[in-house]
Amino acid sequence: MKKIHFVVVFLAAMIALSGIVMYNSMKSAKIAIDAQYGQIENQIQRRADLIPNLVATVKGYMQYEEKVLKEVTAARAQLAGAKSAEEIAAADTALTGALGHLFAVAEHYPELKSDAHFTELMREIAGSENRIAVARRDYNEAIRDYNVTVSTFPGNIVAGMLGYSPVAPFVAEASAHGVPQVSF
Repeated sequence: MKKIHFVVVFLAAMIALSGIVMYNSMKSAKIAIDAQYGQIENQIQRRADLIPNLVATVKGYMQYEEKVLKEVTAARAQLAGAKSAEEIAAADTALTGALGHLFAVAEHYPELKSDAHFTELMREIAGSENRIAVARRDYNEAIRDYNVTVSTFPGNIVAGMLGYSPVAPFVAEASAHGVPQVSF
C-alpha cells in the first residue's frame, strides 16, 4: 500500500514539476516576444530621429520639392503618435514610402548627392532599415518559438489552463508587396 502511495505522490510531483517547467517556458517565450518587439520600436525610433536632420539637409537643396518634404514630415509625425502595434506598422510603412519618394527626388540633385552630411544621413537611414528588418525577423522567430511551445503537447494543455494562446507574427501590409510608383 505504501508503494502505491509513493508512486502516486511521485507521479503527482512529476506532473506538477512539468507544469511549472512548461509555465516558465511559456512565460520566458512571451517575455522574449516583448523584448524583440521593443527592438523593432527602438530601431524605428532611431530612424525617425534621423529624419529631421535629413529633411533639413535636403531642404537647403530642394526649394521646389516641398510636397515630398511635407509627406516625410507627416509620416514621421504619424509614427511618433502611433500607440498600438498595428498603428506602428502602418505608420512605419507610410514613412518608408515617403522616404522612398524623398530618395527618388534627391537623385535629381547631384550637388545634394555629393554633400557629405546627406551621404552620411542616407547611410545611417539605410543602416536603420537593415536593423528594422533584422528586428522584425528576430521578433517573428521569438513568436514562432512561443507558438510552438503553446501549441504542442504538453504545452498546449498547460497553455489552455493558463490562458496562453498563439501570437500573430509581424506581417507586412499588402501595399508593401507591390513596386512603389514614383512620379515627378
